[in-house]
Amino acid sequence: MMAAPLVLVRDLVKHYMDGPRVVRVLEGLSFEIAAGELVAVVGESGVGKSTLLHLLGTLDNPSAGEIELGGQKVTQLSQVELARLRNKEIGFVFQFHHLLSDFTALENVMMPALIGGAPRQAARARAVELLERVGLSERLHHRPGELSGGEQQRVAVARALVQGPRLVLADEPTGNLDPGTAEGVHRLLVELNEERQITMVIATHNRQLAALAHRTLELAGGKIFEHKTGNRRSSSAPSVG
Repeated sequence: MMAAPLVLVRDLVKHYMDGPRVVRVLEGLSFEIAAGELVAVVGESGVGKSTLLHLLGTLDNPSAGEIELGGQKVTQLSQVELARLRNKEIGFVFQFHHLLSDFTALENVMMPALIGGAPRQAARARAVELLERVGLSERLHHRPGELSGGEQQRVAVARALVQGPRLVLADEPTGNLDPGTAEGVHRLLVELNEERQITMVIATHNRQLAALAHRTLELAGGKIFEHKTGNRRSSSAPSVG
């Protein structure tokens, strides 16, 4: 029997009001993502990739439809429950790292664990392990301004993983990096997906990164279309409606 999907989206709709005008961004999306999959979301600028990730990450509310994470309907949770879900179950990586400039790399990575109530020693141990894993063992006590762009984004990746989330959402994670640095971050994301079986959904314009995913979901005209990359195999074949 196939395991239940980690992410289940049904009839997802997102509209915005722009004065008297209704802006229709997403129109009835339905798809599933299996645990351990790496899925790329692609499409033209302004098509709704970031909007979709914000909805999956509970940073925004849909106009209609359902989103389930691990069988839990997130659209029915309270604000307190959503905050707890984001802290414990979902990691975020954005195009701009959003690191706190007055804190070191180590302190930045520790922050979600401390906010979640972890003892300081345990949070520190987790952060050190992750920073070593992303290749920054010599940069623990450097502040963001003392790090290169690629190093800053690696800190952001470590921060996204410190709570051991089941789902990582990355919005153009290498869009602000030069091609060589971006390629290193691409390899890191794929390796972490394989090693830790973390489900990842990555919105990207980068064809090289999208090609490393198990599947590609293309947004166009408010709808979603699936493409198999051919380069990697996922453990199951979730459906796209």
